[in-house]
Amino acid sequence: MLEWLKEPEVNFPDQITAGFEHGVCVGQIQAKAGLTQSTVSEYLSILQRAGFIESTRVGQWTYYKRNESAFEALSKLIQNNL
Repeated sequence: MLEWLKEPEVNFPDQITAGFEHGVCVGQIQAKAGLTQSTVSEYLSILQRAGFIESTRVGQWTYYKRNESAFEALSKLIQNNL
């Protein structure tokens, strides 16, 4: 999921007309994953608690996008500990 969210335009072409300002709709992620909504929501919740993704609620829909600054910080941490 993190890899898909890295390039949402490529991985979620059905959402292109709506845009990616807020991220990718959870329904799009669920459809691509082929898993139940509860399973996808649990995975996304774990990633959000870890700080790797951010969510935005728009009406009844929740959108997710990567928190790129978290990945930069993780990369620096790894590099500093090598």
